[in-house]
Amino acid sequence: QVQLVESGGGLVQAGGSLRLSCAASGRTFSVYAMGWFRQAAGKEREFVGGINRRGGRTYGADSVKGRFTISGDFPKNTMYLQMNSLQPEDTAVYYCAADQSLAISTTASRWDYWGQGTQVTVSS
Repeated sequence: QVQLVESGGGLVQAGGSLRLSCAASGRTFSVYAMGWFRQAAGKEREFVGGINRRGGRTYGADSVKGRFTISGDFPKNTMYLQMNSLQPEDTAVYYCAADQSLAISTTASRWDYWGQGTQVTVSS
């Protein structure tokens, strides 16, 4: 099993920045990809982006491209999500996910492990 713990969420004003972290523990040698999803109230879980051990990186919605940056340190079992120019529509619970394949799937059901999530609230 792999355990994932997110941190860094909070309340920020529009235009501000936050950096989320995800720390993995347990059978981390089996993790080949890590990703971020978010889920706003009343909406489906949305793929934000992901990274794999080969350095592959994929981003989800066009709305985050150019504002969000994913980085990872697999030897340290850590992944980050730098979020800049935050907008109220970025308000959501942000989840870390991990997978035992190199594929960075945009489909939540394809990921093997999940964290509990961290709330990000952006005020206008």
